[in-house]
Amino acid sequence: MLTSSVTTKGQVTIPAELREKLGIKPGDRVNFVETAGKVEIQRQENRVAAAFGVFKARKSVSLKQMEETIAGKRKQRAGR
Repeated sequence: MLTSSVTTKGQVTIPAELREKLGIKPGDRVNFVETAGKVEIQRQENRVAAAFGVFKARKSVSLKQMEETIAGKRKQRAGR
């Protein structure tokens, strides 16, 4: 059994072993689910990471093409 103490601000440190097992990294969000007097912690899926691979590109582009497009869009927004 893993244990942790609660601070005066209500904060709890998730033990490293559990963070590694659940794949929780700094900046990740977690959900607390209360059921029948027990609390379950769940790693909240990152919406971008969860959607990765869902959409298929019609054509592929190079990194240079992506950077050029981004730079062009930034210039357009700056000109508004």
